[in-house]
Order: sequence, then C-alpha cells, then structure tokens
Amino acid sequence: MFAAERSLSTLPLEHSWPLYDQANHFELGLVLNCAITDALLPDGAGELGVHHAGCWECELADNSLIWSGGVYDLFGLPRGAKVSRDDAVALYSEDSRAMMESLRCHAIKHKRGFTIDVEILPASGFRRWIRLIAAPVVENGVVAKLHGLKFAI
Repeated sequence: MFAAERSLSTLPLEHSWPLYDQANHFELGLVLNCAITDALLPDGAGELGVHHAGCWECELADNSLIWSGGVYDLFGLPRGAKVSRDDAVALYSEDSRAMMESLRCHAIKHKRGFTIDVEILPASGFRRWIRLIAAPVVENGVVAKLHGLKFAI
C-alpha cells in the first residue's frame, strides 16, 4: 500500500521508548513464536501463505544480520540467503530509510528501543509497509546488538 493510500488511522508510527518498557512493545513476540512459524512450510501457514512476521538481530560490531524465515519472506528473499545490512537497508524507501537510521542511532546512543512503520520494496517488487520493533541488547554497559520483530501491516 502506498503512503497516499493509507488512512489517517494507519499513519506511520515512529517513536522511541525506554528499555524498561520493552515488555509492552514485544507482546507480539510472546504470541508469535518465530521458531514455530519457521518450522511450517508457507503452505502450512493457512491464509498467511507466506509468513508475515519474523525476528531479527543485528550485531553492531560487524553489522551482521540474523533473520528468522518470516523476515526473509517480508523482504522477498530466499530463506537462509546471506544478506548484508547494506543490502537490506537498500530495500527501504528513501524516506523510511532516513527515519529508521535516525531512530537506530538514537537507540544505540541512548540505550532505547524504537518502533517505526517503514515502506520497503521487497525483491518481489511489490511495495509494502512493515512495522519494525527494535531494542538494544546491552552487554557490559554498551549496546552490542539490536534485535526485535518485523511484521507486515
């Protein structure tokens, strides 16, 4: 769905939140266990056909990505393919990429999570909006990773 087609009730969401509030933003993760949905073949997922949600992780030391199968599906990429962060970010629309990168920097600097709706152009070629929920993983007082959920909206 293109931005002009979105109703006011579905305007893009973008905000930062403190880590102590993480449970309120990852509720979907408790309902949608990616290990279970990844075990299903897309045909076995009922009306979803292809999974519309997944878990992800980005190691900040080298920007390496770990994606569950659902994230590959959202981006229209073969499950298990080697995807660099640069390749993934290139699939975001220009405006969405700029907003996401700004929130990402803020999250790392201030040890905060964030939620943002972004427009992507998956490898399949059909534009779509996804909700990105991210939280830092703090190790020895330093943000070492970001992790979270992505799902179609």
